[in-house]
Amino acid sequence: MHRIALITGASRGIGAAIARRAASAGYGLALNYARDAAAAESLAAELRAGGSRVVTLQADVADEGQVLHMFERIDAELGPLSALVNNAGIVVPGARLVDMDLARWQRLFEVNVFGALLCSREAARRMSTARGGRGGAIVNISSRAAQLGSPGLYVDYAASKGALDSLTVGLGRELIEEGIRVNGVRPGIIETEIHQTSGFDDAKLQAAAAQIPIRRLGRAEEVAEAVLWLMSDAASYTVGATLDVAGGR
Repeated sequence: MHRIALITGASRGIGAAIARRAASAGYGLALNYARDAAAAESLAAELRAGGSRVVTLQADVADEGQVLHMFERIDAELGPLSALVNNAGIVVPGARLVDMDLARWQRLFEVNVFGALLCSREAARRMSTARGGRGGAIVNISSRAAQLGSPGLYVDYAASKGALDSLTVGLGRELIEEGIRVNGVRPGIIETEIHQTSGFDDAKLQAAAAQIPIRRLGRAEEVAEAVLWLMSDAASYTVGATLDVAGGR
């Protein structure tokens, strides 16, 4: 049976690494991106050259209309969905709570939380064995910030990822009887471009690396390996769990 996976925020970083690893495992891929069409198309061309079936889908996951259209395209162009990876997320510049405004919080939660809820709902409607689906897997990309809190930096981002952790537990228990396993991955500090958004330069990243028990930053490919395991039948008894991939941090 041909497996189809939707990866949100797939054009770069962890999302792109997950896409490459999923392609190597034989998945057909729906690669979602918000703005960087060139990066998404470049990745799609790379994966197609390796024999994978790939479509690229521009959509803001916080916009319900765009999410619905995205899933309709997957239905039409790829077929039944087997897996969803809720990877799309944003990080905002570091700040203390007293200096934050409501607009920042609204956008952060719209993308990081509402986006995952919308995509999970649409995936569940298609995968659920109670609705005629074939089951499947959902993997939420959280962050160690959810448990560490990120004081003085971005407690709001940490809170959004804490919400995602709660979703993983609750939705895992809600959907397992319908053949859908929901789990999560909490990356630590990973070498990706996202740190430029939050104001971390190379010096700060290297200083942070020195505080990690493994004494280095993580690689996106290491996160991808954990995600693919949770998507696979090898994780068939793993439900509502979130795996830390954080070098001991």
